Amino acid sequence: MDFVFQRSYRGPLKAVILDWAGTAVDYGSFAPTAVFLRLFENQNVKIAVEDARSGMGLMKKDHLRTILARPQVAEAWKTAHGKPASEDDIDSLFNSFVPLQLSVLKEFAEPIHGLLDVVKELREREVKIGTTTGYLRSMMEVLAPKAKENGYEPDCTVCPDEVPAGRPYPWMCYENAIQLGVFPMQAMVKVGDTLPDIEEGLNAGMWTVGLSLTGNLLGMNESEVNLLSPEDRDHAINKIETQLYQAGAHYVIDGIWDLPDVLDDIEFRLAHGEGP
Repeated sequence: MDFVFQRSYRGPLKAVILDWAGTAVDYGSFAPTAVFLRLFENQNVKIAVEDARSGMGLMKKDHLRTILARPQVAEAWKTAHGKPASEDDIDSLFNSFVPLQLSVLKEFAEPIHGLLDVVKELREREVKIGTTTGYLRSMMEVLAPKAKENGYEPDCTVCPDEVPAGRPYPWMCYENAIQLGVFPMQAMVKVGDTLPDIEEGLNAGMWTVGLSLTGNLLGMNESEVNLLSPEDRDHAINKIETQLYQAGAHYVIDGIWDLPDVLDDIEFRLAHGEGP
């Protein structure tokens, strides 16, 4: 046979799957960071902000494992406790982490500027809005109602404790597709501020969009970002863009407010037979 024919989806975008902290709410992704710093301080182990942010995007127990695997943290833990951290230690830390995280989430439910306008435009386009997160369902039961009070209510939220595994596995994205009634996966876009967000979307066969200014990789609040000089801002953006593109992101934008133009480009590419 000289030719092989392959099916090609050429329809519209049907759904956007957003991350929560650092993407839709909590500019700079501070809620988990503050809690991890306090959690380790309570164990007489001092960690840096960079350590606390090192596993951002992962399910929070996996995030803890990532922090403890960092050489400087592993050494500090051994110094404080006389032995390396065990799985029992991780379980104990996680059990302490959950109530600490629950206690602060309402303070970090403010929508990032531009989000509500983007949501309105997605509704007008008849594009459904799903979400994935590193937060457990018990945490989302605190965060989501407060976000709703602030005007943000997606169609679907899937948490890592509701599927076989969290990021970078694609199961939360697949569950979003099921609950939203959307297929194929190339008609969906994953948006997030962390490298596991990008990997999650790629593993699910989706278009992926990374955010450079509002998320964990920069780790600044909006006021701090606005105080950056143009040169420092450009340097920071370029560094983060490189990380996200190297992770496989199809697009990198400053923040959620830039998403509509990206969606236009993806729809153009879909109409011409391209896929993610």
